[in-house]
Amino acid sequence: MKKLSFVAVLLVFLVSCRWEFNKTDKTENMVAAEQQLQEMVDTDKAFSAASEKSGMKKAFLEYIADDAVLLRPGFLPIVEGDVIKFLNAQEDTSFTMTWEPKGGDIASSGDMGYTYGVYKVATADTTLMGTYLNVWRKQDDGKWKFVIDTGNPGIDKEGIE
Repeated sequence: MKKLSFVAVLLVFLVSCRWEFNKTDKTENMVAAEQQLQEMVDTDKAFSAASEKSGMKKAFLEYIADDAVLLRPGFLPIVEGDVIKFLNAQEDTSFTMTWEPKGGDIASSGDMGYTYGVYKVATADTTLMGTYLNVWRKQDDGKWKFVIDTGNPGIDKEGIE
């Protein structure tokens, strides 16, 4: 009977200790992940603000990772040195491009994630809208840079809440 009581007490102790550590670790990890996600979404918002203020091309060149890929309608994936050539060839003085993240998620490691949302391209007389997806990776210096950028044109303005 003594042996059974001792084993039962030991088992309860071990289970409760393990539960507490796991609970604390999960809570801390969840808070850290939420903070990283918010930081990434804030970077996406700053990226849009830079596009509005300084132009799409300059903003893209500021927020793009060295190994980024652009996925554009009518093009094969644009990779490596072609990314910079493609961006530099863009004329962005006749329009303003902005976007708003509507959601996203982050890896449990906290170093990669994605945002998605709605973009607007406004000219003097027209506003075009579409959806986008950015995949982000945290750089060694702690800054977020996008590694994949893609968008789909043509959404109805009334479909946006």
